Amino acid sequence: MSPQVFDPDTLRRASSAYTKPANFHPSYGTAGFRANASLLPSTVFRCGLLAAARAILLNAHTGLMITASHNPVEDNGVKMVDPDGGMMPQSFEAVAAELANCDDDDAVVAVLRDRVLGEQASCSSPQTLAVLVGHDTRPSAPELLAAALAGVRALNVHARSYGCVTTPQLHFLVRAANQLTPSQDGPGPALPELQVYFDAILGAFSELTPPPLLQQPADGTAAGGSDSGGSGSGGTLYVDCANGVGAEQIQRLVPALQRLGVELRLRNTGDPARGGQLNHRCGADFVQKDRLPPTDFDDVPAGARCCSVDGDADRLVYFSPVGGGGGDAGTATEAGTAAAPAGISLLDGDKVAMLAAVYIGDILNQLPSELLEGIQVCCVQTAYANGAATAYLRDVLRLPTVCTPTGVKYLHEAAHSADLGIYFESNGHGTVLFSEQLLTRLRAAAEGSPAARELLLLSGLINQTVGDAISGVLLVELILSRKGWTLRDWQALYTDLPSRQLKLKVADRGCITTGDAERVCVTPAGLQDAIQRTVEQFPRGRAFARPSGTEDAVRVYAEADTQEQADELARRVAVQVYDMAGGVGPRP
Repeated sequence: MSPQVFDPDTLRRASSAYTKPANFHPSYGTAGFRANASLLPSTVFRCGLLAAARAILLNAHTGLMITASHNPVEDNGVKMVDPDGGMMPQSFEAVAAELANCDDDDAVVAVLRDRVLGEQASCSSPQTLAVLVGHDTRPSAPELLAAALAGVRALNVHARSYGCVTTPQLHFLVRAANQLTPSQDGPGPALPELQVYFDAILGAFSELTPPPLLQQPADGTAAGGSDSGGSGSGGTLYVDCANGVGAEQIQRLVPALQRLGVELRLRNTGDPARGGQLNHRCGADFVQKDRLPPTDFDDVPAGARCCSVDGDADRLVYFSPVGGGGGDAGTATEAGTAAAPAGISLLDGDKVAMLAAVYIGDILNQLPSELLEGIQVCCVQTAYANGAATAYLRDVLRLPTVCTPTGVKYLHEAAHSADLGIYFESNGHGTVLFSEQLLTRLRAAAEGSPAARELLLLSGLINQTVGDAISGVLLVELILSRKGWTLRDWQALYTDLPSRQLKLKVADRGCITTGDAERVCVTPAGLQDAIQRTVEQFPRGRAFARPSGTEDAVRVYAEADTQEQADELARRVAVQVYDMAGGVGPRP
């Protein structure tokens, strides 16, 4: 007979090995808990309990990912994954935070029994359910993995460690696990291997890749002889792996893509001999915010096609080094020369979203009108989306646009409300979601409609569970190839308005509250009026202030007609926030 799910004595003994630090008060952020790794064993253990409990409640496999994404190497964190491969619903976050903040083992038992499991606490342990666990490359991962597995097993649920994988891969595997037929044999549930992820995205990419890309020279160079990768039809792509988990996983794409005419040259792969440190002056977050090439790119020629992922490979931005002589995206220096880059031409998450929207729009225009009847398409942005991107969606693509608060959980939920939802934050985190209604129609029409088949294959190439830098690379390379575009062509879709982001300290960031998807300050009284009066003094000006969701700070964002004006507008708004919201430290 199977043991009961909930044994208070067993749970107390397991919990006693993971005591919460006295002055640590973990809070649930955009996708989970995150802090200095030394503080987290109790939190991760309790997330193991919670993931096992949700598996029991939902009668489905769940997941845990141990990572701190783009944070410094000394940090770590844990993200919860629901059976559909998506994030844990926001309605459950308060319970997760309550459990993580329990001060003793008795409180852990009480919250788990009364607030989480309820009547399910008296059930027998399921034999076919599992929690899938992955982690990134941080030194703290082994200790926190042990804590997660201990939490899962304390509720007599099967735990499967997939080892060092990307966050999107773990999300993909949880969804795939719940699509398998439950095993009736053996001691545990039937679970997928990591290879199913590569089979899915590479299989779709291979079928979608047009003949011109397949005809590139075997050495991966572009048709013009330069290895800069400037053209969209194959050639070389330099990949900044952020010295993170993405390096090992992207390496598995190299042979397959080389056969298709794309040569990947990986940099910042975490090789100790090269001294690279996770997310230190590299990775998507650094490239997007600092507008500089990452480390280990000194020999990459100006104009080369480059991209950067973050530490757990769920963010992606493209860029091209700009040489001291004023190179441009898509324009290489002479073959064999490598100008020292002075900066980059950046193609951030907004640009990735627009590229996807253009390509998908091309396909939609070729579909039978009856297939699209009643189908809703939208693009989801946050207040940080560049105003030029929003105008391009509205005036050129004529796509409905939704603005949500900052945080991928808000964008993902909004994208799910449409049949085809495109979202990418400016930082490069995003995906394209297809509703089951649309997929059903595409399957029915695929045999007689090449466009329907193409869109259906695209849904297989794009990770449907969460933003994924690896499948994102395949998406961008596919579209550039299909369009025959260089990075310069892509950049020319629209010109970003100059912008500036600042952050400052105030006595209590909670005194600033916002509305209209964080674009308007509600409190303190009078702050929004002051910001608006200042904005009106700048051509094409736009600015907002919001309390950070991850730091004890207030963030200010500004756009204007020139970079100097954007800088000045941001400074003036920061002064207003400082004066009206209790600024701390030097006045901006």
